[in-house]
Amino acid sequence: MEINNNTIVKDTDPKIREKSFPVELPLKQEDRETLENMLIYVKESIIPEIAEAKNLRPAVGISAIQIGLPKQLTAISLVDYDKNDNEIHYEYALVNPKIVSYSVQSSYLENGEGCLSVEEPHQGLVPRHARIKVEAFDMLQNKNITIKAQGYFAIVLQHEIDHFSGILFYDHIDKENPFKHIEGAQVI
Repeated sequence: MEINNNTIVKDTDPKIREKSFPVELPLKQEDRETLENMLIYVKESIIPEIAEAKNLRPAVGISAIQIGLPKQLTAISLVDYDKNDNEIHYEYALVNPKIVSYSVQSSYLENGEGCLSVEEPHQGLVPRHARIKVEAFDMLQNKNITIKAQGYFAIVLQHEIDHFSGILFYDHIDKENPFKHIEGAQVI
């Protein structure tokens, strides 16, 4: 299946709001290939020449519902920085990821969030948990893993896992006051 901007399910399509279902393990070949293609999309989408040639919008994550499959599959590839400004590359092909614990402290991206499925701008702060713990099967490591995430990586994970419940980032924006101050939140 070819994934590009034309095949991504947009928020104007009710399918994007469907609930996603857990995926049976061990992975069937079809699910493995889907997840591989999703990861390829994310990795290639940030290379300008490839993105232009293949009609890809830049992304750091994608969930299966965005290609029309209501399955709990998500691929993530991003660069973040630790407290000493060292680069950290995160790359996962996750099956059935679940948030098992989270911090009380909130965080948000200073410039807001975006989504492959959302073409219209939605201004406002998107409150997320500052730190989360996720359990999942990672196809790349071929095992069950526990991820402790914070900062940008935690926000991306929460964004992708939200897709499994049919939730889009702008559902979290305060409709009355989109830039309402979030007490004690970590700004990223």
